[in-house]
This record gives sequence, C-alpha cells and structure tokens, in this order.
Amino acid sequence: MAERVEKVTRTVPAETTEPAPAVAPTETREVSERSVGGSTLAQRVIWYIAGVLLVLLAFRFVLTLLGANPNNAFASFIYDTSHPLVAPFFSLFGYNLQYGVSRFETFTVVAIAVYTVVAYGLAKLMTLNQPEPR
Repeated sequence: MAERVEKVTRTVPAETTEPAPAVAPTETREVSERSVGGSTLAQRVIWYIAGVLLVLLAFRFVLTLLGANPNNAFASFIYDTSHPLVAPFFSLFGYNLQYGVSRFETFTVVAIAVYTVVAYGLAKLMTLNQPEPR
C-alpha cells in the first residue's frame, strides 16, 4: 500500500514578551492509508464477522438454556443458522440434540471460545508487519 506524508503545522506561543516572527514550526509524520487508529481495515472486518457469529451463538446458548420453543420463528431462525457453526463440536461431550428443553449446551460454549481465539489469531495475523503503536 502506498503511504502519504501529511504536514502538520502548529503555532507555538513565544516565551518572551518580545515580538517574535510569525513563523510556525512544521513537523512531518507518516500516515498509513491502511491503518486507522492502529488497526487495519482487514482486522476490523474480521472482528465484525466474528462479532456477528459470536452474538448468534450467544443467542443460541441463551435460547437453549431457557428452553425456547423451536416452533417460534425467531428461535427456529437462530437454531437453523447457528447449527453449522456448532456441528463440529457436537461429539466433544455427547450429542443429544433436543430443542424446547432447558439445557446447558457445552458444545456451544466451546464453539464461542474457539471462534473467539480464531478471530483473535486472524486479526493479529493482519498486523504482524506493522510496528507497535507508541
């Protein structure tokens, strides 16, 4: 990515009461177009997608914990949409899928943890070549 140089001019008050010339010092700093506030656009996209997935899984966890009716449109949407995300973790603790019964889905908690760690790793991978902020 191309980088641009941005000139910043600021006025420094004179320390004496004598009139000083109206020359303001200039400082130059480099601003990366990819980086905004220390995070890249790719990093923000990764965390946005991860956030959507984690909220979906959190809704699934709460709905199953409270025993939500699977015939309800909202609960059905959450169960159907999140099913592919938790399916790889079904056999970790025994798979007995029952909707409409209050239960603690351990595999959903594990899925939330795994997807959080994966998102963190991918986001860090996007900024490996950038210097640490001062």
